[in-house]
Amino acid sequence: GTWKLLTGTLIEKGDTTITDYTKGKEFIKIINNDHFSFLGHDLSKGKNADSMFTCGGGGYQLKDSSYTERLEYCNDRQWEGNDFTFTITINNDTLLQKGIEKIDSHGVNRMNIEKYVRLK
Repeated sequence: GTWKLLTGTLIEKGDTTITDYTKGKEFIKIINNDHFSFLGHDLSKGKNADSMFTCGGGGYQLKDSSYTERLEYCNDRQWEGNDFTFTITINNDTLLQKGIEKIDSHGVNRMNIEKYVRLK
């Protein structure tokens, strides 16, 4: 289905950044039988200092609560070709995704916690 990101929390090197995706930006994740994709953008159409656009996708595997994304496409190309494993929980219409994003060659090593609500 389609999920709308409400909040994203990144914990990296002891610093925590929480992003509220209900104010000034939107981000969705679409998951079908064997692929996922994500799209995000600011609501000012790129005209403000907070402008952003992000997209990506690829295949995934789900076994119990272990969800692994194989990022095959991404506007930030250094992320392509990497696998990221998360623990997911679904409670009614809320999905919580939590896991480590790590790319040694680019110095990425952070906890990512995302809270989504299912779109009807």
